[in-house]
Amino acid sequence: MLQAPESGSPSASLIPAFCDGGSRGNPGPSGYGVRIEDANGNKIEDLYEFLGVKTNNFAEYSGLLAALEFALANGYTHVRVVADSELMVKQMQGKYRVKSPDLRPLYDEARHRIAQLQAFRIEHVLRGKNKHADRLANLAMDKGTHRTVRDIQPGTISTKPAKSHPPVVPASGSLFGDEPPISPAAPA
Repeated sequence: MLQAPESGSPSASLIPAFCDGGSRGNPGPSGYGVRIEDANGNKIEDLYEFLGVKTNNFAEYSGLLAALEFALANGYTHVRVVADSELMVKQMQGKYRVKSPDLRPLYDEARHRIAQLQAFRIEHVLRGKNKHADRLANLAMDKGTHRTVRDIQPGTISTKPAKSHPPVVPASGSLFGDEPPISPAAPA
């Protein structure tokens, strides 16, 4: 699938798309983050989305699909995806089979979008090399679960673990709005 870029083409170099997905619980509240950069490492776009209650692998594939959708919608035909999900990367490389019926449609859609590109490469990195995307995935999960979010400015990513706080459940019902409200216990 990887083809040599045409010289002189505006998208001739592979633009990096750093992708990450996560869930708090598996399944649990999940989200993805994507950092798209130009060939010089300058930010083109940050993407993130809360996905509801999904698995970590579903969130990882959702990040990949968002990166591919952005590239196709904006005329980028040469894409290099960088992700810390070894499973997703090896599945996309054809080294692992996709056994999960929940992931199969996402995998198939990713292959369909990749086929529309002129060049594509996907590579696995350790989590420390994917900090921007990880921060965005956590931002998506924080916003989706209505946690207090401190917007992080570029260059201020902390390497210290964040303090864990329980999610705030609205008094009117569940965190996700799909369960009936919890009635207070009757006095004993």
